[in-house]
Amino acid sequence: MDIDSIYHHCVNFNLVLSVSCNNLLDMDVFSKSDPLCVIHMTSSESQWYEVGRTERINNTLDPKFSKTFEIDYFFEVVQKIRFSVYDIDNATYDLEDDDFLGSLECTVGQIVSSRKLTRPLLRRDRKPAGKGTITIVAEEKTDNRVVNFEMAARKLDKKDFFGLSDPFLEIYKQTDTDWQLAHRTEVVMNNLSPTWKPFMVPLQSLCGGDIERRIKVECYDYNSSGSHDYIGTFETNLAQIQESSKSYAEFECINSKKKQKKKGYKNSGVIIIKKCEVLRQYTFLDYIMGGCQLNFTVTIDFTGSNGDPRTPQSLHFIDPQGYNEYLAAIWAVGSVIQDYDSDKMFPAFGFGAQVPPSWQVSHEFPINFNPANPFCAGIEGVVSAYQQCLPQVKLYGPTSFSPIINHVACFAKQAMQQNTASQYFVLLIITDGVITDMDQTRSAIVNASRLPMSIIIIGVGGADFSAMEFLDGDDGMLRSTTGEAAMRDIVQFVPFRQFQRAPREALAKSVLAEVPGQVVDFFRTMKLPPPPPPPDATTNNTIAPAPAAPDSQASAPSAAW
Repeated sequence: MDIDSIYHHCVNFNLVLSVSCNNLLDMDVFSKSDPLCVIHMTSSESQWYEVGRTERINNTLDPKFSKTFEIDYFFEVVQKIRFSVYDIDNATYDLEDDDFLGSLECTVGQIVSSRKLTRPLLRRDRKPAGKGTITIVAEEKTDNRVVNFEMAARKLDKKDFFGLSDPFLEIYKQTDTDWQLAHRTEVVMNNLSPTWKPFMVPLQSLCGGDIERRIKVECYDYNSSGSHDYIGTFETNLAQIQESSKSYAEFECINSKKKQKKKGYKNSGVIIIKKCEVLRQYTFLDYIMGGCQLNFTVTIDFTGSNGDPRTPQSLHFIDPQGYNEYLAAIWAVGSVIQDYDSDKMFPAFGFGAQVPPSWQVSHEFPINFNPANPFCAGIEGVVSAYQQCLPQVKLYGPTSFSPIINHVACFAKQAMQQNTASQYFVLLIITDGVITDMDQTRSAIVNASRLPMSIIIIGVGGADFSAMEFLDGDDGMLRSTTGEAAMRDIVQFVPFRQFQRAPREALAKSVLAEVPGQVVDFFRTMKLPPPPPPPDATTNNTIAPAPAAPDSQASAPSAAW
Protein backbone atom coordinates (compact mmCIF):
# COMPACT_ATOMS: atom_id res chain seq x y z
CA MET A 1 0.00 0.00 0.00
CA ASP A 2 1.47 3.40 -0.97
CA ILE A 3 1.60 6.47 1.25
CA ASP A 4 -1.46 8.11 -0.33
CA SER A 5 -3.50 4.95 0.31
CA ILE A 6 -2.26 4.80 3.90
CA TYR A 7 -3.37 8.40 4.46
CA HIS A 8 -6.74 7.61 2.94
CA HIS A 9 -7.38 4.79 5.43
CA CYS A 10 -6.03 6.56 8.54
CA VAL A 11 -8.19 8.07 11.22
CA ASN A 12 -7.06 11.65 11.55
CA PHE A 13 -7.45 14.37 14.15
CA ASN A 14 -7.35 18.10 13.60
CA LEU A 15 -4.61 19.70 15.73
CA VAL A 16 -3.97 23.33 16.59
CA LEU A 17 -0.30 24.17 17.19
CA SER A 18 0.96 27.29 18.97
CA VAL A 19 4.62 28.34 19.10
CA SER A 20 6.81 30.35 21.47
CA CYS A 21 10.57 30.70 21.96
CA ASN A 22 13.00 31.74 24.68
CA ASN A 23 16.59 32.98 24.80
CA LEU A 24 16.98 33.37 21.05
CA LEU A 25 20.29 34.47 19.58
CA ASP A 26 20.56 38.25 19.30
CA MET A 27 21.61 38.97 15.71
CA ASP A 28 20.97 42.74 15.63
CA VAL A 29 23.63 45.24 16.66
CA PHE A 30 21.53 48.13 17.95
CA SER A 31 18.40 46.19 18.93
CA LYS A 32 17.20 42.64 19.49
CA SER A 33 16.28 40.03 16.89
CA ASP A 34 12.95 40.27 15.05
CA PRO A 35 11.89 36.59 15.08
CA LEU A 36 9.49 34.72 12.82
CA CYS A 37 8.90 30.96 12.77
CA VAL A 38 8.36 28.94 9.57
CA ILE A 39 6.70 25.52 9.76
CA HIS A 40 7.43 22.75 7.22
CA MET A 41 6.12 19.21 6.89
CA THR A 42 7.01 16.38 4.54
CA SER A 43 4.88 15.33 1.60
CA SER A 44 4.14 11.77 0.55
CA GLU A 45 7.37 11.89 -1.50
CA SER A 46 9.31 12.92 1.64
CA GLN A 47 9.83 16.44 0.26
CA TRP A 48 9.54 19.36 2.66
CA TYR A 49 6.80 21.91 1.97
CA GLU A 50 5.84 25.03 3.87
CA VAL A 51 2.76 24.86 6.08
CA GLY A 52 2.83 28.50 7.13
CA ARG A 53 4.58 31.30 8.99
CA THR A 54 3.94 33.11 12.21
CA GLU A 55 3.85 36.86 12.41
CA ARG A 56 7.13 38.68 12.91
CA ILE A 57 7.62 40.12 16.40
CA ASN A 58 10.06 43.00 16.59
CA ASN A 59 12.88 43.34 19.11
CA THR A 60 12.46 40.31 21.33
CA LEU A 61 14.42 37.18 22.20
CA ASP A 62 11.39 35.58 23.90
CA PRO A 63 8.57 35.72 21.33
CA LYS A 64 5.06 34.40 21.93
CA PHE A 65 3.49 34.05 18.51
CA SER A 66 -0.26 34.64 18.39
CA LYS A 67 -0.78 32.95 15.01
CA THR A 68 -1.65 29.26 15.34
CA PHE A 69 -1.60 26.44 12.80
CA GLU A 70 -4.09 23.71 12.07
CA ILE A 71 -2.74 20.40 10.79
CA ASP A 72 -4.13 16.90 10.36
CA TYR A 73 -2.60 14.29 12.65
CA PHE A 74 -2.54 10.66 11.55
CA PHE A 75 -1.74 8.20 14.32
CA GLU A 76 -0.57 5.46 11.94
CA VAL A 77 1.87 7.59 9.95
CA VAL A 78 5.19 9.16 10.96
CA GLN A 79 4.69 12.83 10.14
CA LYS A 80 7.88 14.85 10.20
CA ILE A 81 7.58 18.53 11.07
CA ARG A 82 10.19 21.28 11.26
CA PHE A 83 10.08 24.65 13.01
CA SER A 84 12.70 27.15 11.75
CA VAL A 85 13.20 30.52 13.43
CA TYR A 86 14.66 33.53 11.59
CA ASP A 87 15.60 37.09 12.43
CA ILE A 88 13.68 39.02 9.78
CA ASP A 89 15.41 42.17 8.58
CA ASN A 90 13.51 42.80 5.33
CA ALA A 91 10.06 42.41 3.85
CA THR A 92 10.90 39.76 1.25
CA TYR A 93 9.37 36.29 1.17
CA ASP A 94 12.75 34.69 0.53
CA LEU A 95 14.55 33.92 3.82
CA GLU A 96 18.04 33.52 2.35
CA ASP A 97 19.04 37.04 3.39
CA ASP A 98 17.69 36.65 6.94
CA ASP A 99 19.65 35.37 9.93
CA PHE A 100 18.91 31.79 10.91
CA LEU A 101 18.27 31.50 14.66
CA GLY A 102 17.82 27.73 14.86
CA SER A 103 15.35 24.96 14.17
CA LEU A 104 13.62 21.96 15.68
CA GLU A 105 12.83 18.86 13.67
CA CYS A 106 10.59 16.24 15.25
CA THR A 107 7.41 14.28 14.54
CA VAL A 108 3.83 15.34 15.11
CA GLY A 109 3.48 12.25 17.29
CA GLN A 110 6.16 13.55 19.66
CA ILE A 111 4.31 16.83 20.03
CA VAL A 112 0.98 15.07 20.61
CA SER A 113 2.38 12.72 23.25
CA SER A 114 3.94 15.66 25.12
CA ARG A 115 1.08 18.14 24.56
CA LYS A 116 3.67 20.79 25.41
CA LEU A 117 7.07 20.07 23.86
CA THR A 118 10.10 22.24 24.74
CA ARG A 119 13.36 21.50 22.96
CA PRO A 120 16.67 23.32 22.25
CA LEU A 121 16.96 25.07 18.91
CA LEU A 122 19.77 23.72 16.74
CA ARG A 123 21.98 25.36 14.15
CA ARG A 124 22.37 23.83 10.70
CA ASP A 125 25.41 21.90 11.93
CA ARG A 126 23.11 20.34 14.59
CA LYS A 127 24.89 22.13 17.44
CA PRO A 128 22.88 24.18 19.97
CA ALA A 129 21.86 27.65 18.80
CA GLY A 130 23.06 29.32 21.97
CA LYS A 131 20.57 28.88 24.79
CA GLY A 132 17.57 29.17 22.47
CA THR A 133 14.57 26.92 23.03
CA ILE A 134 11.25 26.47 21.28
CA THR A 135 7.97 25.36 22.81
CA ILE A 136 5.15 23.77 20.81
CA VAL A 137 1.71 23.35 22.39
CA ALA A 138 -0.77 21.00 20.69
CA GLU A 139 -4.52 20.80 21.20
CA GLU A 140 -7.05 18.71 19.35
CA LYS A 141 -9.59 20.95 17.68
CA THR A 142 -12.99 19.71 18.80
CA ASP A 143 -14.98 22.95 18.75
CA ASN A 144 -15.66 25.05 15.65
CA ARG A 145 -17.18 27.99 17.52
CA VAL A 146 -15.51 31.39 17.64
CA VAL A 147 -15.92 34.43 19.88
CA ASN A 148 -16.49 37.70 18.07
CA PHE A 149 -15.02 40.60 20.06
CA GLU A 150 -15.25 44.36 19.80
CA MET A 151 -13.09 46.06 22.42
CA ALA A 152 -12.17 49.60 23.40
CA ALA A 153 -10.61 51.42 26.36
CA ARG A 154 -11.08 54.65 28.27
CA LYS A 155 -8.54 56.84 30.08
CA LEU A 156 -5.54 54.53 29.91
CA ASP A 157 -2.33 55.60 31.63
CA LYS A 158 -0.08 57.93 29.66
CA LYS A 159 3.25 56.16 29.16
CA ASP A 160 5.06 58.13 26.46
CA PHE A 161 7.09 61.20 27.44
CA PHE A 162 6.39 63.14 24.23
CA GLY A 163 3.01 61.59 23.45
CA LEU A 164 0.20 59.58 25.01
CA SER A 165 0.32 55.76 24.77
CA ASP A 166 0.27 53.29 21.89
CA PRO A 167 -1.91 50.57 23.45
CA PHE A 168 -2.51 46.97 22.44
CA LEU A 169 -4.10 44.00 24.21
CA GLU A 170 -2.98 40.43 24.80
CA ILE A 171 -5.65 37.87 25.73
CA TYR A 172 -4.64 34.68 27.54
CA LYS A 173 -6.28 31.34 28.27
CA GLN A 174 -5.74 29.73 31.66
CA THR A 175 -4.15 26.29 31.48
CA ASP A 176 -3.31 23.80 34.23
CA THR A 177 0.15 25.32 34.71
CA ASP A 178 0.24 28.82 33.23
CA TRP A 179 -1.37 31.32 30.87
CA GLN A 180 -1.31 30.70 27.11
CA LEU A 181 -1.54 33.54 24.58
CA ALA A 182 -4.76 33.33 22.55
CA HIS A 183 -4.79 36.65 20.68
CA ARG A 184 -2.87 39.90 20.30
CA THR A 185 -4.62 43.00 18.93
CA GLU A 186 -3.11 45.61 16.67
CA VAL A 187 -1.49 48.73 18.12
CA VAL A 188 -3.52 51.95 18.21
CA MET A 189 -1.04 54.80 18.07
CA ASN A 190 -1.08 57.81 20.41
CA ASN A 191 -4.47 57.25 22.00
CA LEU A 192 -5.57 56.84 25.63
CA SER A 193 -9.14 55.88 24.65
CA PRO A 194 -8.55 53.49 21.73
CA THR A 195 -10.98 51.32 19.81
CA TRP A 196 -9.44 48.15 18.39
CA LYS A 197 -10.57 46.48 15.19
CA PRO A 198 -13.16 43.70 15.68
CA PHE A 199 -11.52 40.29 15.92
CA MET A 200 -12.41 36.64 16.38
CA VAL A 201 -10.78 34.07 18.63
CA PRO A 202 -11.58 30.34 18.45
CA LEU A 203 -13.57 29.41 21.53
CA GLN A 204 -11.24 26.49 22.16
CA SER A 205 -8.16 28.72 22.05
CA LEU A 206 -9.80 31.20 24.40
CA CYS A 207 -11.20 28.92 27.10
CA GLY A 208 -11.16 25.32 25.87
CA GLY A 209 -14.91 25.57 25.24
CA ASP A 210 -15.60 26.22 28.94
CA ILE A 211 -17.23 29.62 29.42
CA GLU A 212 -16.45 29.48 33.17
CA ARG A 213 -12.68 29.15 32.62
CA ARG A 214 -10.67 32.26 33.49
CA ILE A 215 -9.23 34.44 30.77
CA LYS A 216 -6.74 37.26 31.32
CA VAL A 217 -6.48 40.51 29.38
CA GLU A 218 -3.24 42.50 29.58
CA CYS A 219 -2.79 46.00 28.18
CA TYR A 220 0.58 47.38 27.05
CA ASP A 221 2.02 50.55 25.58
CA TYR A 222 3.93 49.55 22.46
CA ASN A 223 7.60 50.51 22.13
CA SER A 224 9.63 49.86 18.98
CA SER A 225 12.48 48.65 21.18
CA GLY A 226 10.40 45.61 22.13
CA SER A 227 10.33 46.64 25.82
CA HIS A 228 6.61 47.38 25.98
CA ASP A 229 5.35 49.31 28.99
CA TYR A 230 2.85 47.41 31.12
CA ILE A 231 -0.36 49.37 31.67
CA GLY A 232 -2.53 46.88 33.52
CA THR A 233 -4.62 43.74 33.50
CA PHE A 234 -7.88 42.13 34.55
CA GLU A 235 -9.30 38.62 34.70
CA THR A 236 -12.78 37.44 33.81
CA ASN A 237 -14.59 34.68 31.93
CA LEU A 238 -17.10 34.55 29.10
CA ALA A 239 -19.98 33.84 31.46
CA GLN A 240 -19.24 36.99 33.44
CA ILE A 241 -18.94 39.10 30.30
CA GLN A 242 -22.23 37.85 28.92
CA GLU A 243 -24.02 38.33 32.25
CA SER A 244 -23.31 42.07 32.19
CA SER A 245 -26.48 44.06 32.85
CA LYS A 246 -25.40 46.63 30.27
CA SER A 247 -25.17 46.23 26.53
CA TYR A 248 -21.41 46.10 27.09
CA ALA A 249 -19.05 45.04 29.89
CA GLU A 250 -16.44 47.25 31.57
CA PHE A 251 -13.39 46.12 33.54
CA GLU A 252 -10.89 48.17 35.48
CA CYS A 253 -7.36 47.76 34.16
CA ILE A 254 -5.21 47.28 37.26
CA ASN A 255 -1.43 47.70 37.61
CA SER A 256 -0.67 45.86 40.86
CA LYS A 257 2.75 47.53 41.39
CA LYS A 258 1.27 50.97 40.89
CA LYS A 259 -1.60 50.10 43.23
CA GLN A 260 0.82 49.15 46.00
CA LYS A 261 2.94 52.29 45.64
CA LYS A 262 0.35 54.97 44.92
CA LYS A 263 -2.08 56.00 47.62
CA GLY A 264 -5.58 56.50 46.33
CA TYR A 265 -4.83 54.53 43.15
CA LYS A 266 -8.06 53.70 41.34
CA ASN A 267 -7.09 52.07 38.06
CA SER A 268 -4.93 52.50 34.97
CA GLY A 269 -7.93 52.84 32.72
CA VAL A 270 -11.05 50.92 31.82
CA ILE A 271 -11.29 48.18 29.18
CA ILE A 272 -14.67 48.04 27.46
CA ILE A 273 -15.94 44.85 25.83
CA LYS A 274 -18.53 46.24 23.46
CA LYS A 275 -19.35 42.91 21.86
CA CYS A 276 -18.68 39.32 22.88
CA GLU A 277 -20.78 36.84 20.94
CA VAL A 278 -20.18 33.13 20.42
CA LEU A 279 -20.73 32.12 16.82
CA ARG A 280 -20.58 28.89 14.92
CA GLN A 281 -17.53 28.96 12.69
CA TYR A 282 -18.38 27.50 9.32
CA THR A 283 -15.53 25.64 7.68
CA PHE A 284 -14.30 25.64 4.12
CA LEU A 285 -15.89 22.21 3.69
CA ASP A 286 -19.24 23.58 4.90
CA TYR A 287 -19.19 26.11 2.06
CA ILE A 288 -17.92 23.71 -0.60
CA MET A 289 -20.34 20.94 0.33
CA GLY A 290 -23.12 23.51 0.34
CA GLY A 291 -22.38 24.13 -3.33
CA CYS A 292 -20.02 27.13 -3.30
CA GLN A 293 -18.15 27.19 -6.60
CA LEU A 294 -14.52 28.30 -6.97
CA ASN A 295 -14.22 30.12 -10.28
CA PHE A 296 -10.61 29.80 -11.43
CA THR A 297 -8.99 32.26 -13.87
CA VAL A 298 -5.45 31.87 -15.26
CA THR A 299 -3.36 34.85 -16.38
CA ILE A 300 0.04 34.49 -18.06
CA ASP A 301 2.85 37.04 -18.44
CA PHE A 302 3.85 37.52 -22.10
CA THR A 303 6.22 40.45 -21.58
CA GLY A 304 9.54 40.68 -23.39
CA SER A 305 11.61 40.08 -20.27
CA ASN A 306 10.72 36.39 -20.55
CA GLY A 307 13.02 36.09 -23.58
CA ASP A 308 12.41 34.76 -27.08
CA PRO A 309 10.25 31.61 -26.71
CA ARG A 310 12.23 29.97 -29.53
CA THR A 311 15.44 29.95 -27.47
CA PRO A 312 16.22 27.63 -24.52
CA GLN A 313 17.10 30.66 -22.35
CA SER A 314 13.49 31.86 -22.47
CA LEU A 315 11.12 31.16 -19.58
CA HIS A 316 8.51 30.45 -22.27
CA PHE A 317 10.70 27.90 -24.08
CA ILE A 318 8.99 24.51 -24.03
CA ASP A 319 11.62 21.79 -23.84
CA PRO A 320 11.33 18.37 -25.58
CA GLN A 321 9.67 16.97 -22.46
CA GLY A 322 6.94 19.62 -22.78
CA TYR A 323 8.07 21.53 -19.69
CA ASN A 324 8.64 25.11 -18.60
CA GLU A 325 7.94 26.93 -15.35
CA TYR A 326 4.70 28.46 -16.63
CA LEU A 327 3.32 25.04 -17.54
CA ALA A 328 4.46 23.56 -14.23
CA ALA A 329 2.66 26.30 -12.29
CA ILE A 330 -0.55 25.90 -14.32
CA TRP A 331 -0.59 22.13 -13.78
CA ALA A 332 0.26 22.29 -10.08
CA VAL A 333 -2.41 24.80 -9.07
CA GLY A 334 -5.04 23.99 -11.67
CA SER A 335 -5.08 20.26 -11.04
CA VAL A 336 -6.11 20.91 -7.43
CA ILE A 337 -8.55 23.75 -7.84
CA GLN A 338 -10.40 22.30 -10.86
CA ASP A 339 -12.08 19.78 -8.56
CA TYR A 340 -14.09 22.61 -7.00
CA ASP A 341 -15.52 23.97 -10.26
CA SER A 342 -18.41 21.91 -11.59
CA ASP A 343 -18.13 22.73 -15.31
CA LYS A 344 -14.29 22.91 -15.32
CA MET A 345 -14.36 25.67 -17.90
CA PHE A 346 -11.60 28.16 -17.09
CA PRO A 347 -11.07 31.62 -18.61
CA ALA A 348 -7.39 32.07 -19.48
CA PHE A 349 -5.78 35.42 -20.31
CA GLY A 350 -2.42 36.87 -21.21
CA PHE A 351 -0.90 40.30 -20.73
CA GLY A 352 2.02 42.33 -22.02
CA ALA A 353 2.02 41.06 -25.62
CA GLN A 354 1.29 42.50 -29.05
CA VAL A 355 -1.74 40.59 -30.25
CA PRO A 356 -2.86 39.93 -33.84
CA PRO A 357 -4.37 41.20 -36.02
CA SER A 358 -3.88 44.82 -34.83
CA TRP A 359 -0.62 44.06 -32.98
CA GLN A 360 -1.63 46.42 -30.21
CA VAL A 361 -0.28 45.70 -26.73
CA SER A 362 -2.96 44.07 -24.56
CA HIS A 363 -3.03 43.37 -20.83
CA GLU A 364 -6.10 41.13 -20.76
CA PHE A 365 -6.37 39.18 -24.00
CA PRO A 366 -7.87 35.67 -24.09
CA ILE A 367 -5.13 33.20 -25.00
CA ASN A 368 -7.60 31.31 -27.22
CA PHE A 369 -8.17 34.64 -29.08
CA ASN A 370 -11.93 34.40 -28.55
CA PRO A 371 -13.06 37.45 -26.53
CA ALA A 372 -16.68 36.25 -26.57
CA ASN A 373 -15.74 32.93 -24.98
CA PRO A 374 -12.29 32.86 -23.35
CA PHE A 375 -13.02 29.58 -21.56
CA CYS A 376 -10.78 26.54 -21.85
CA ALA A 377 -11.96 23.00 -21.16
CA GLY A 378 -10.14 21.93 -18.02
CA ILE A 379 -6.49 22.46 -17.22
CA GLU A 380 -5.60 20.48 -20.34
CA GLY A 381 -7.46 23.10 -22.36
CA VAL A 382 -5.55 25.92 -20.68
CA VAL A 383 -2.23 24.21 -21.43
CA SER A 384 -3.21 23.60 -25.04
CA ALA A 385 -4.36 27.20 -25.53
CA TYR A 386 -1.10 28.49 -24.02
CA GLN A 387 1.01 26.31 -26.32
CA GLN A 388 -0.92 27.48 -29.39
CA CYS A 389 -0.86 31.12 -28.29
CA LEU A 390 2.91 31.40 -27.83
CA PRO A 391 3.95 31.45 -31.53
CA GLN A 392 1.13 33.83 -32.46
CA VAL A 393 1.95 36.80 -30.20
CA LYS A 394 4.93 39.12 -29.87
CA LEU A 395 6.28 39.43 -26.35
CA TYR A 396 6.39 43.08 -25.37
CA GLY A 397 5.46 44.90 -22.13
CA PRO A 398 5.08 46.48 -19.63
CA THR A 399 4.05 44.27 -16.68
CA SER A 400 0.60 45.54 -15.66
CA PHE A 401 -1.56 43.60 -13.21
CA SER A 402 -4.40 46.02 -12.56
CA PRO A 403 -6.39 45.40 -15.81
CA ILE A 404 -6.85 41.67 -15.19
CA ILE A 405 -7.48 42.13 -11.46
CA ASN A 406 -10.21 44.68 -12.21
CA HIS A 407 -11.54 42.40 -14.96
CA VAL A 408 -12.10 39.46 -12.61
CA ALA A 409 -13.30 41.80 -9.84
CA CYS A 410 -16.22 42.84 -12.06
CA PHE A 411 -17.59 39.30 -12.01
CA ALA A 412 -16.88 38.86 -8.32
CA LYS A 413 -18.93 42.01 -7.75
CA GLN A 414 -21.80 40.58 -9.81
CA ALA A 415 -21.71 37.38 -7.75
CA MET A 416 -21.71 39.41 -4.54
CA GLN A 417 -25.00 41.02 -5.55
CA GLN A 418 -26.66 37.61 -5.19
CA ASN A 419 -26.03 37.93 -1.42
CA THR A 420 -25.27 34.21 -1.15
CA ALA A 421 -22.10 32.21 -0.53
CA SER A 422 -22.39 30.42 -3.86
CA GLN A 423 -19.52 31.91 -5.89
CA TYR A 424 -15.88 32.70 -5.10
CA PHE A 425 -13.18 33.76 -7.59
CA VAL A 426 -9.53 32.73 -7.61
CA LEU A 427 -7.17 34.58 -9.98
CA LEU A 428 -3.82 32.94 -10.74
CA ILE A 429 -1.16 35.31 -12.16
CA ILE A 430 2.08 33.75 -13.36
CA THR A 431 4.78 36.34 -14.01
CA ASP A 432 8.51 36.81 -14.37
CA GLY A 433 9.07 40.48 -13.66
CA VAL A 434 8.63 43.68 -11.74
CA ILE A 435 5.19 45.33 -11.72
CA THR A 436 5.13 48.62 -13.60
CA ASP A 437 1.64 49.73 -12.49
CA MET A 438 2.16 49.26 -8.75
CA ASP A 439 -0.08 52.15 -7.68
CA GLN A 440 -2.98 50.95 -9.83
CA THR A 441 -2.41 47.35 -8.71
CA ARG A 442 -2.48 48.33 -5.03
CA SER A 443 -5.80 50.12 -5.56
CA ALA A 444 -7.20 47.16 -7.51
CA ILE A 445 -6.26 44.73 -4.74
CA VAL A 446 -7.73 46.97 -2.03
CA ASN A 447 -11.00 47.09 -3.98
CA ALA A 448 -10.94 43.33 -4.61
CA SER A 449 -10.40 42.67 -0.88
CA ARG A 450 -14.06 43.60 -0.39
CA LEU A 451 -15.21 41.00 -2.91
CA PRO A 452 -15.38 37.17 -2.97
CA MET A 453 -11.96 36.93 -4.58
CA SER A 454 -8.39 35.72 -3.96
CA ILE A 455 -5.24 36.40 -5.98
CA ILE A 456 -2.37 33.93 -6.32
CA ILE A 457 0.90 35.21 -7.81
CA ILE A 458 3.59 32.74 -8.83
CA GLY A 459 6.92 34.31 -9.74
CA VAL A 460 8.95 32.35 -12.30
CA GLY A 461 12.61 32.89 -13.11
CA GLY A 462 15.23 34.61 -11.01
CA ALA A 463 13.94 38.19 -10.89
CA ASP A 464 13.73 40.41 -7.80
CA PHE A 465 10.21 39.81 -6.52
CA SER A 466 10.25 42.18 -3.56
CA ALA A 467 7.35 44.14 -5.09
CA MET A 468 5.24 40.98 -5.29
CA GLU A 469 5.99 40.19 -1.65
CA PHE A 470 4.87 43.69 -0.71
CA LEU A 471 1.44 42.88 -2.18
CA ASP A 472 1.17 39.73 -0.05
CA GLY A 473 -0.11 41.75 2.87
CA ASP A 474 0.23 39.21 5.67
CA ASP A 475 0.94 42.07 8.06
CA GLY A 476 -2.27 43.84 7.03
CA MET A 477 -0.42 46.95 5.84
CA LEU A 478 -1.40 47.01 2.14
CA ARG A 479 -3.04 50.32 1.28
CA SER A 480 -4.09 52.09 -1.88
CA THR A 481 -2.37 55.31 -2.98
CA THR A 482 -5.15 57.25 -1.24
CA GLY A 483 -4.44 55.47 2.06
CA GLU A 484 -7.41 53.12 1.96
CA ALA A 485 -6.56 49.85 3.73
CA ALA A 486 -7.34 46.40 2.35
CA MET A 487 -10.25 44.81 4.19
CA ARG A 488 -8.41 41.47 4.28
CA ASP A 489 -5.34 39.75 2.90
CA ILE A 490 -6.28 38.19 -0.45
CA VAL A 491 -2.85 37.88 -2.12
CA GLN A 492 -0.58 34.86 -1.85
CA PHE A 493 2.83 35.16 -3.53
CA VAL A 494 5.17 32.21 -4.04
CA PRO A 495 8.48 32.21 -5.98
CA PHE A 496 8.60 29.12 -8.19
CA ARG A 497 12.35 28.72 -7.73
CA GLN A 498 11.77 27.45 -4.20
CA PHE A 499 9.91 24.45 -5.62
CA GLN A 500 11.96 23.54 -8.70
CA ARG A 501 13.13 20.25 -7.14
CA ALA A 502 9.97 19.59 -5.14
CA PRO A 503 6.99 17.48 -6.22
CA ARG A 504 4.05 19.22 -7.83
CA GLU A 505 1.92 18.79 -4.70
CA ALA A 506 4.40 20.81 -2.63
CA LEU A 507 3.92 23.88 -4.84
CA ALA A 508 0.15 23.41 -4.85
CA LYS A 509 0.01 23.13 -1.06
CA SER A 510 2.08 26.27 -0.56
CA VAL A 511 0.21 28.29 -3.17
CA LEU A 512 -3.28 27.22 -2.13
CA ALA A 513 -2.69 27.10 1.64
CA GLU A 514 -4.39 30.44 2.31
CA VAL A 515 -7.37 30.08 -0.07
CA PRO A 516 -9.69 28.08 2.24
CA GLY A 517 -9.16 30.58 5.04
CA GLN A 518 -9.74 33.50 2.68
CA VAL A 519 -12.99 31.96 1.44
CA VAL A 520 -14.27 31.42 4.98
CA ASP A 521 -13.04 34.84 6.14
CA PHE A 522 -14.92 36.66 3.40
CA PHE A 523 -18.25 34.91 3.82
CA ARG A 524 -18.00 35.15 7.60
CA THR A 525 -17.30 38.89 7.37
CA MET A 526 -20.30 39.29 5.08
CA LYS A 527 -22.37 37.12 7.50
CA LEU A 528 -23.24 34.67 4.74
CA PRO A 529 -23.81 31.05 5.83
CA PRO A 530 -23.06 28.16 3.46
CA PRO A 531 -25.71 27.44 0.86
CA PRO A 532 -28.01 24.60 1.92
CA PRO A 533 -26.84 21.28 0.42
CA PRO A 534 -28.77 20.30 -2.73
CA PRO A 535 -31.58 17.80 -2.04
CA ASP A 536 -29.72 14.96 -3.76
CA ALA A 537 -26.35 15.69 -2.11
CA THR A 538 -26.66 12.72 0.22
CA THR A 539 -27.47 10.25 -2.52
CA ASN A 540 -24.15 10.36 -4.33
CA ASN A 541 -20.48 10.88 -3.63
CA THR A 542 -19.96 14.03 -5.69
CA ILE A 543 -20.17 17.62 -4.57
CA ALA A 544 -23.19 19.07 -6.31
CA PRO A 545 -22.95 22.72 -7.36
CA ALA A 546 -25.38 25.40 -6.37
CA PRO A 547 -27.65 26.57 -9.19
CA ALA A 548 -25.87 29.21 -11.24
CA ALA A 549 -27.34 32.69 -11.34
CA PRO A 550 -28.34 34.07 -14.74
CA ASP A 551 -25.34 36.43 -14.85
CA SER A 552 -22.75 34.01 -13.45
CA GLN A 553 -19.80 32.98 -15.54
CA ALA A 554 -20.84 29.33 -15.24
CA SER A 555 -24.27 29.85 -16.81
CA ALA A 556 -23.35 32.22 -19.60
CA PRO A 557 -19.65 32.19 -20.47
CA SER A 558 -19.95 34.16 -23.67
CA ALA A 559 -22.06 36.89 -22.07
CA ALA A 560 -20.16 37.11 -18.79
CA TRP A 561 -16.73 37.56 -20.25
